Amino acid sequence: MLADKNIKVFLEETASSAPVPGGGSVAALSAGLAAALTAMVANLTIGKKGYEGLEEEMRSIANEAAEYREKFLEYIDKDCESFNGVMAAFKLPKETEEEKEIRKNQIQAGLKSAALIPLEVAQNALKMMSIVEKAVEKGNKNAVTDGAVAAMMARTAALSALYNVKINLGSIKDAEFVGKVGKEVADIEEKVVKTEKHILGKVIL
Repeated sequence: MLADKNIKVFLEETASSAPVPGGGSVAALSAGLAAALTAMVANLTIGKKGYEGLEEEMRSIANEAAEYREKFLEYIDKDCESFNGVMAAFKLPKETEEEKEIRKNQIQAGLKSAALIPLEVAQNALKMMSIVEKAVEKGNKNAVTDGAVAAMMARTAALSALYNVKINLGSIKDAEFVGKVGKEVADIEEKVVKTEKHILGKVIL
């Protein structure tokens, strides 16, 4: 499991000539780091003088951020699995017409999965930005820059994941699927950039 490897090994494997882990897994990792930083800001607020009235809300943020962190860790491996599924489909036999048809269908199914996994990463990164905003706005002011980095990492994660969606959409023959997912991609791109800008506007140094 990629998510269980230490940082040094993960970076070494990413830098190698192997196709995975790649951009999709790195996007998921970026989202996980954003979640971890969000929890950090919340935890640094709990029990601190001047923030007594926010303890319940900060505990809620910390717990939600922890759930997101675990989810994004799972996506690191899910992205690799979806890519491997596509590669396995390409290796299927294609001697007969029946084999060619099976192979074609498997490739298309694999490509759809490879598009939907990073789409989910982007969707969740965008959703998570709502608690990032709360952490930045209400959390310990000494950790506000950590919240700002969380916002930037969440945006980067979403936009990076969406590039992985786009490259797979280019090989998918189902026009209805491509149109529907492409529309959502554009919507998330617009929202995540606006949300990051909005959050950073709350950072007072």
